[in-house]
Amino acid sequence: MARTLRLGIDVGGTFTDVVAIDAQTREVVARVKVPTTHSAQEGVAAGIVAGIEALFAQSGIDPDDVAFIAHSTTQATNALLEGDVATVGVLGLLDGFAPLARIQIRFPQLQLAPGVPFETRFAFARAGDGNTAHAAISNLQAEGAQAIAVSQPFAVDRPDAEAAAVADARAQGLYATAGHEVSSMYGLRARTRTAALNAAILPKMVRTARMTDDAVKRAAILSPLMVMRSDGGVMDVREMERRPILTLLSGPAAGVAGALLHENVTDGIFIEVGGTSADCSAIRAGMPQMRPARVGGHRTMLRTLDVRTLAIAGGSMIRANDRNIVDVGPRSAHIAGLKYASFVDPALFDGAKIERMRPTPHDSEDYTAIVARDGTRVALTPTCASNMLGFVPESAFARGNAQAARRGFEVLAQALDGDAESLARDLLEIASARVIAAIEELIADYELDRETLVVVGGGGGAAALVPYAAQRTGFEFRLARDAEVISPIGVALALVREVVERTIVDPSPDDIIRIRREAQDAVVAAGASPERVEVAVEIDAQRNLVRATASGASELAESAAHRVESDEDLRTYAARLMRAAPEDVTLAAQTGALFVYERERHSRRRLGRARITRDLRVLDRTGVGRLALRDAFITQTTASQALNVLPAAIEEATAFGDVGRALPDIYVLHGARIADFSGLAAAEQAVALASEELAGRAPDAPAVILTASRPA
Repeated sequence: MARTLRLGIDVGGTFTDVVAIDAQTREVVARVKVPTTHSAQEGVAAGIVAGIEALFAQSGIDPDDVAFIAHSTTQATNALLEGDVATVGVLGLLDGFAPLARIQIRFPQLQLAPGVPFETRFAFARAGDGNTAHAAISNLQAEGAQAIAVSQPFAVDRPDAEAAAVADARAQGLYATAGHEVSSMYGLRARTRTAALNAAILPKMVRTARMTDDAVKRAAILSPLMVMRSDGGVMDVREMERRPILTLLSGPAAGVAGALLHENVTDGIFIEVGGTSADCSAIRAGMPQMRPARVGGHRTMLRTLDVRTLAIAGGSMIRANDRNIVDVGPRSAHIAGLKYASFVDPALFDGAKIERMRPTPHDSEDYTAIVARDGTRVALTPTCASNMLGFVPESAFARGNAQAARRGFEVLAQALDGDAESLARDLLEIASARVIAAIEELIADYELDRETLVVVGGGGGAAALVPYAAQRTGFEFRLARDAEVISPIGVALALVREVVERTIVDPSPDDIIRIRREAQDAVVAAGASPERVEVAVEIDAQRNLVRATASGASELAESAAHRVESDEDLRTYAARLMRAAPEDVTLAAQTGALFVYERERHSRRRLGRARITRDLRVLDRTGVGRLALRDAFITQTTASQALNVLPAAIEEATAFGDVGRALPDIYVLHGARIADFSGLAAAEQAVALASEELAGRAPDAPAVILTASRPA
């Protein structure tokens, strides 16, 4: 029987990694690395195609076996940071003079990055008047606009005028987008700014997307090409051509997706370490943490994974004075064109000497390198220090020659009148301090449990920083499986995702159901299998915001993923997730496709009393952790009885405090689906959503209700 594969492609700044994952076992069956082709006529598409061809040639993969293919991209981020964007004409559609709306639409000039201004032109027309809109678009084009962003007050409720102006602009040969396409939220200035940024990257992103899509088709891959989003999901090429700004930070999002879907992290901090930078992110209860994206210091309507990027990594160079190492980075050996001391022949250091250098004209002069007698320049990096001090496991990608690293530090020690071991430890102390600061910041921001926290390292440079930083903090840590390709693995395993947001004052159950259905329909239209779509609904009463996030596997990929684990294996997997012995874990409830495991944990005594907590993990039949909760109430029921027992289950877990009552986080499990009703404002809303969710289920189908209290 032919195997079914998922292909993931991570387009990095230097290299493009391609992996093939067996859809049933989730094991990596092939991987290749090729240079990223920024300067090619086809752009990064050329490198993507070269990677696919190399993968097929080396592994003998048949294109017919590919059920899913997706790639991440740094192109949107790089385009904004480097100013490689189109000149944008912003067309404001107004009802009458509307002076306040004019001020909101005509946003101040942005600086995409230091010294990189965002060029915009502005024009206004009467909403619904096609003639004046057409003339305004023509004038913007005459002024040099290459793409059009159309914005109208309250267009999220009445998008017809924006849509007509976009169609007009496209008919005139321009790239165009509208405010209602990039966000369904109120907030005219932020929505206009987001639409303008989307328009700015449209020309380049659309060209690249089409070239890549055509190339994939020429490779005889029948599965539609998907693109990684900044929230950790994927979307099809058609959607990417409409909203390319959703790929902002798609590269770091790929690593987080790998931590969730391949490494099965449910509670912890994931640190992806490359050669130049490290990305840190928090995962709580099996969910990555999100925040609004900012460009040039200004808020956008785009929600991205909260990824903290540090200018420290496996290849960061040392900076030294005559006595000590004073800093590490931000410049890396890769950028400076230097070799790592741990990856050269130890004999190269015979007769070598220290040299101060300035890797780029913008750098300080205290970067320190080793110059061999033959002129070879070598850097001392965290990778070298960790290899020398024994922190790099033998199987790790960063494993190098510890003796060569020691010889390099001995050359430095001779020049600084110190000793090699102390200098290597000093380097790691300086480098790890930044990682530890990011870990502590994430713990504080998301109130992570320090007792159960695990630090997981990914990326080729993970072993250079994560083991030492974890040792200093005392946190449990591990290096991810296939750490050096965790990002393309995350791309390969990612789910199709769509988000629908609406501003509604005091939403009714019908309002919430409508928005939920809209998100579900959107993700199915984007290629997700209807049977496995899950929708999480959030309500922010302070901002009058209702957000529905729908996700699900693609049709072809879903049909292939049918691995089934034994009951004993599932219990072992659950125990591993909860860091417990299998005999301490019990099966508390199940739906037949989802399994709720529970473990009691006794923490240190306080005032003479032991504190007992109950950890819960929900696993699917393939052994993947789908949800993590603490001290949740469990109700095993059936589809026909769920609506009757749900109010009591909610009341049991509702917390009361000085500010009133706080509804618990609510999850309804049935079949292989987890319906997330967390963050609702009223029990009636949860009952209405549950009724919608369970419609069509057999009356005796098992269902599970999980409710977890939140502070009032």
